[in-house]
Amino acid sequence: QGEMGLAVSSTAVGNTNTDVIQQLALMNACGYELVREHEWQWISKVNLFQTNYLTTTGTVTSGSATITAIPTTAALSARYQVTGSGILTNSQVSSVDSGTQVTMNQQASSSATATAITFSQTQYAMPSDYDRQVDRTHWDKTQHWQMIGPETAQQWEWLVSGYISTGPIVRYRIFGDYFTIWPPQGTQHYLGFEYVSNAWALSAAGAAKTAFTVDTDTCVFPDRLMVLGLKHKYYQAKGLGDIFKDDYLAHRSIAWANDAGSQTLSMNPR
Repeated sequence: QGEMGLAVSSTAVGNTNTDVIQQLALMNACGYELVREHEWQWISKVNLFQTNYLTTTGTVTSGSATITAIPTTAALSARYQVTGSGILTNSQVSSVDSGTQVTMNQQASSSATATAITFSQTQYAMPSDYDRQVDRTHWDKTQHWQMIGPETAQQWEWLVSGYISTGPIVRYRIFGDYFTIWPPQGTQHYLGFEYVSNAWALSAAGAAKTAFTVDTDTCVFPDRLMVLGLKHKYYQAKGLGDIFKDDYLAHRSIAWANDAGSQTLSMNPR
């Protein structure tokens, strides 16, 4: 505010001055945009999780989508796929009806009583602060294999609907805000990938946040970059032109270059 010749306020959050309200909104807008413009090391994170499965028994009936006589359904949800005798490929749990019964999205092709059934979780929730993935960081750490993906919609349908669609390597697709894997796993695998978080602000205690909400908040971006970003946006909003645009872009480029260093490119032959 001092740099722009404005009255310097003692507070920002909760201030009733419309100009201060606008400045706070523009400062947050600057943070929202910076998150999307670069893979900042400050907000790059790793998501690790183990696959879940349940090997059990149940009764299936030809022409029926219901599986009955399951010893327990406590761990199951609509995020699980089903494999077993009489169960078609890509059969998923539609609903958990009771402690002993579930309904699938497809009818069974044949009947079997107390037959072996495997429920495999194939859909996993994305991190709550997920903004976007970092390509080629997806690994099956149990098998020490890189996962294949993200598959396109066409490739995915070929996998889940075709005759020859399984293999040892996990394939993935982000669909419906879930990290979805194929084929269904009947053993536990340790999977992981890197992603860029949308939480760029920090509370006084160091907790990550997605915006400035109290006056004691700070952020992961350089202070000078945020100051210049606010000045640039404020003058634009007031119709005063792009007076601070060059300064802002220059400091943004400096922040990018110094964020995590750069690879050394060798001119020597391999």
